[in-house]
Amino acid sequence: MRIAIVGGTGTLGRLVVEEARVRGHQVRVLSRRSPEYPVDLRTGRGLADALDGVDVVVDAANDPSRRPGATLVEGTRLLLAAEVACRVRHHVAVSVVGAERLPGAYTRAKTEQELTVANSPVPWTIVRATQFHELLVAGFTALARTRLMPLPAVPLRPVAAAEVAPVVVEAAELTPRGARLAVVGPEVADLRRLAAAWREATGSRALPLTVPLPGAMGRALRAGAATGDDAADATGSADSTGSTGHEAPVVGVAAFAEWLRGVRV
Repeated sequence: MRIAIVGGTGTLGRLVVEEARVRGHQVRVLSRRSPEYPVDLRTGRGLADALDGVDVVVDAANDPSRRPGATLVEGTRLLLAAEVACRVRHHVAVSVVGAERLPGAYTRAKTEQELTVANSPVPWTIVRATQFHELLVAGFTALARTRLMPLPAVPLRPVAAAEVAPVVVEAAELTPRGARLAVVGPEVADLRRLAAAWREATGSRALPLTVPLPGAMGRALRAGAATGDDAADATGSADSTGSTGHEAPVVGVAAFAEWLRGVRV
């Protein structure tokens, strides 16, 4: 199978590339800096050439900027239009567990991205994941530089990106049927406990400080929106797209503290 992986050099994307190649697929790595298939989702540059002859597109692109919609929404529209022109048979989008219940520019863009995919003529699958262990490490590292770690008391359910990648590739191999898959970590843990595990693993002397998280974001996180436990992520209930295509989540094996012991942080 010929698979194009958009964002194939990112935290998840590079692991999806590795997994797809191990399974014997012909892989094209699409990114702005790709030497073979450079593309720009914001303008659509390079998409037609990169997708020519491709069977499946995996969209693992990300945009943590203040205006993520330019890539995640408008870029998705351009990507899907190119897929239609190139007769791509299956679009696999990577998204975020609980996106429609978490306020903020990024999660709003992810929700709109899902709607765009679900309303496109290209057959699709959406794979949602909880927070990656790798991104928690990046966040804790950045906070610790100030010698102080302000942390709200909210539950998360992080998962290793390496455990998400096989699910994404398996989804790409299946016949598309408008399914929404979820990948979650093996345990729900308070953010402060996760930070404590990171400090122990790294020897960081940054001082943890519990702080309130007010407003809609605080309420949503405390209700379990980021864990998939608050509503429809792992049920048959309709989501923001009106779909009932949810399936029971895939549960990862490596808890955050265990994962930290196996990597260099």
